[in-house]
Amino acid sequence: MMTDLSNLNYNPDVLSCLANLSNDEVFTPPDVVNAMLDRLPQALFRNKDAKFLDPVCKSGVFLREIAKRLNAGLAEQIPDLQERLNHIFSQQLYGIAITQLTALLSRRSVYCTKKAASEYSICTVFDNDDGNIFFPPSEHTWHKGKCTECGASQDVYDRNNASISREHEFETHAYAFIHQSFYNMEIRKMKFDVIIGNPPYQLNTAGFGAQATPLYHKFIEQAKKLNPHYLIMITPSRWFTGGMGLNSFRDEMLNDKRMKEIHDFPNSSDCFNGVEIKGGVSYFLWDREYQGENDCGIFTYENGQVISQMQRPLKEKGLDVFIRYNKAVSILRKVIAFNEPKFSDLMSAQRPFGLPTNYKGSSSPYKDCDENVMLYKNGGTAYAKRSEIPINTQWINGHKILTPKAIGSGDGKTDRVKPIYAGMNTACTETYIVTGCFDSKETCENVMSYIGTRFFHFMLTLKKNTQDALRRAYEFIPQQDFSKPWTDKELYEKYGLSDDEIAYIETMVLPNKEL
Repeated sequence: MMTDLSNLNYNPDVLSCLANLSNDEVFTPPDVVNAMLDRLPQALFRNKDAKFLDPVCKSGVFLREIAKRLNAGLAEQIPDLQERLNHIFSQQLYGIAITQLTALLSRRSVYCTKKAASEYSICTVFDNDDGNIFFPPSEHTWHKGKCTECGASQDVYDRNNASISREHEFETHAYAFIHQSFYNMEIRKMKFDVIIGNPPYQLNTAGFGAQATPLYHKFIEQAKKLNPHYLIMITPSRWFTGGMGLNSFRDEMLNDKRMKEIHDFPNSSDCFNGVEIKGGVSYFLWDREYQGENDCGIFTYENGQVISQMQRPLKEKGLDVFIRYNKAVSILRKVIAFNEPKFSDLMSAQRPFGLPTNYKGSSSPYKDCDENVMLYKNGGTAYAKRSEIPINTQWINGHKILTPKAIGSGDGKTDRVKPIYAGMNTACTETYIVTGCFDSKETCENVMSYIGTRFFHFMLTLKKNTQDALRRAYEFIPQQDFSKPWTDKELYEKYGLSDDEIAYIETMVLPNKEL
């Protein structure tokens, strides 16, 4: 058998092979960077006066790929290669690194050496080792245990905290671009044609996961203050529906007429191979001169391909969130036209009985006690005393339905609400949300038949793009006449959905038997 030697000389791009710092500090693959650069006017790369800033350098890949385009675009204007490279690197490309390590990595990627003034540097005019890729010292500003500029927890990120190991004592995540140190930098006074990057996504506060504080929007807000001609950044798509302190940011973005394009990856692995970011990721193009004449271009990707493209408003009339799926808009409009009460109006707030998730109760009924209440909690059931239930005790003896507070991963195709009928003398911890109370078990079963439909889950995906399934996630779902059970066929007919719209729903939500 002959050996295939065709790939023996293949040298992969090292910047496509780097392991990510974390799921919150993700290296951007070169192909994604170039897709983003393709959205900019290509005349920029033939303009020797254009200036570019990456305020969150990790690998230096954005600046490197811009340099390649400028090198080709300026070849006629500056024929001498070394003169051209010196001009590009010293006059057009700027970066702010997020750590000392990424500063070195970025300089190595861009200047071919970690010291810009080194004899090995591709640019021969720098007289300092930083070049134009800076890592300025930066500190959090603590007030009442939080950073006033980024919201970091002093307990977690204070470099003087004795719990921080020595090798990590300088990794305070006080990113310069959104802290006071940036205002002391000379580049703050520059006029940039393009600000581009992939900012850190969140900071852990006093815990992890759901307790993390979003951070990426602060980089976008700071970038807009610099008033570039173009701003293009890649972020989690969670801002589409807000929450976790993002409501005002979402509202500002959706009302900004300068938003020209959004490129959305519902499955983050289609953008960052092997990285799970709940709710997906997206990048946007903001153009200072664009005023929404043709609304915003919305592009949806799957398996590396654009599967949907549409020019439409970022906000549907009467809504305060972004509907990410183009094909869903016509369906939502038909449903909204019925002007029916929201299903969310039937649902409780978080922690319906005032009992936290870590409330254990008793594994068996309390002896010599007539106050036993069956308690639904994380991992099963237990018993609580009625006197220990602080709020909504009137629901204990009602017919109700429980749905989990967190469901799946944010993938609407597979995330399924699994309702539980909770009858007389029952309560729950905040693991669940209560729907009801209703007048009978039969009514609950009719409601549960509705929850089991693909229509119900499709409407849920329009506002739920993370694990969270709190009351607000159900706001697009209409109530029905619950004196009877419901099927998808009946719902499709009621709302006058076309064959194409039905097919789309059934593509977006798999039937139970396939899960």
